Amino acid sequence: MIDTNNYYPQRDGHVAELDDESTTVSELLQAHLPESHVVKAFNNIYFEHLLGLARPSGSEDRSALAIAGDDEGAKKTVADLLDDLGYDTVDAGPLAEGWRYQRDTAAYGTPYTEGWGPRT
Repeated sequence: MIDTNNYYPQRDGHVAELDDESTTVSELLQAHLPESHVVKAFNNIYFEHLLGLARPSGSEDRSALAIAGDDEGAKKTVADLLDDLGYDTVDAGPLAEGWRYQRDTAAYGTPYTEGWGPRT
């Protein structure tokens, strides 16, 4: 399962474990779906940038998207999907490291906004 969620307490209501940062959004989702293999991806790129920044494998200007997950096979599946969609992958590690590209971090959206424009 690919987790694209972002927690905004003003929108979602307060969740104590997320507010006190004792867990991440993806870890909480994994706890609710114990039979699934959750991989955090796509949550830090705007949907229009997703289409506009896709590039063929090997392109000098190809972007990379971060993923995090506790199951290596699931992460490989998501990395293969990203490659098919036109992106390299940066493996941020286990779900616990997903905080590194959640809202209010430098990696949340910022890498994909400067100089962005549709391909010609």
